[in-house]
Amino acid sequence: MKQRLVIKVGSNVLTRPDGTLNITRISAIVDQIAELRKLRNEVILVSSGAVASGRSELRIESHLDSVEQRQLFSAIGQVRLINLYYDLFREHGIHIGQVLTMKENFKEGEQYQNQKACMRLMLDMGVLPIVNENDTVALSELMFTDNDELSGLIAQMLNADKLILLSNIDGIYDGDPKNPESKVIDKVEQGRDLSEYIHREKSSFGRGGMESKYHTATEVASHGINVIIANGTRENILVDLISDSQNIPHTEFMV
Repeated sequence: MKQRLVIKVGSNVLTRPDGTLNITRISAIVDQIAELRKLRNEVILVSSGAVASGRSELRIESHLDSVEQRQLFSAIGQVRLINLYYDLFREHGIHIGQVLTMKENFKEGEQYQNQKACMRLMLDMGVLPIVNENDTVALSELMFTDNDELSGLIAQMLNADKLILLSNIDGIYDGDPKNPESKVIDKVEQGRDLSEYIHREKSSFGRGGMESKYHTATEVASHGINVIIANGTRENILVDLISDSQNIPHTEFMV
């Protein structure tokens, strides 16, 4: 069954512990997306990793504040990241298009409609949109909370069938994820409150965490879009979620 899928991949999935890009994992994710497209699914990729990529590329000796650092690292890292995606997807014969956006572009109006029309045209033409926040120009008060929020807005704008949020753990647990007795909550019905289970630690190289994924999932599911939180470090996770999800640990928000 053909579906429109928004797949969000966070920095902790795309980078190694030292902050450098994990090329092997990125390549594996690209291979899986190519397989999903062979199964006639439409895919929109919301990819973090630009700031982490830029940070690992450039040594800074002068003092910069947090906004200046983010702008600089993003400008350098986004080029490196999109070139990597271009090379990897080209091996599968897949054309990609870069979409850099900001929070203000999701206010109803001309910019919103232009963005929506462009991305729909890309999908109609078989082009894979790769979306990220435009960190080089977005100031702190105009930024998305994180790319979880961005992916949720993209899913709603394009009427996606499913939003997949890839983390570095299997989903939302009913206890401490480090406790072997804790289990992944597999189904979340509308209206169920899981806030007592949410650990509020931020990810190492991104701005998000499980709290932001939970809020995004709750909001998007309320608009009739299935949301899955799963472990992006698991082998073949994307294809398995679509073809054999019952045997893959994940948390699914029901509509």
